Amino acid sequence: MQLLNTYEDRDDAEDALKKLSGECRLASERDASETIYNLFGVATWSNFYKLDMYNLRELKILLSNRKEWTDRQLASHDVIIKSLQQVSKNYGLAIPSHWI
Repeated sequence: MQLLNTYEDRDDAEDALKKLSGECRLASERDASETIYNLFGVATWSNFYKLDMYNLRELKILLSNRKEWTDRQLASHDVIIKSLQQVSKNYGLAIPSHWI
C-alpha cells in the first residue's frame, strides 16, 4: 500500500476510502491543531480514476473523441500525459499505450 492522497476533512477522506478497490486504510495525524487524513491503498490507474485524480476523467473524454481533436485538445492531452509520466515514475505504473 502507498499513500495515495491526503485530506483535511474526515468525511471527504472516508468517502474516498469507500471508492477504492483492493487493500486500503485511512490514517489520521495531528499537526498542531489540525488533523490530516492520509489515504493509503493500492496505486492503480483505476483507483486514481475513482478518486478523480490526475485529470483521468478528462483524459477519458479526450480519448473518446480522438479523431476530432482540435489544437487545444491536443495540447490538453499533452499536458495530461506529461503529468501521468511523473505519476507513473512515482508509483511504478505503466501508462497504457492507447492513452498516448
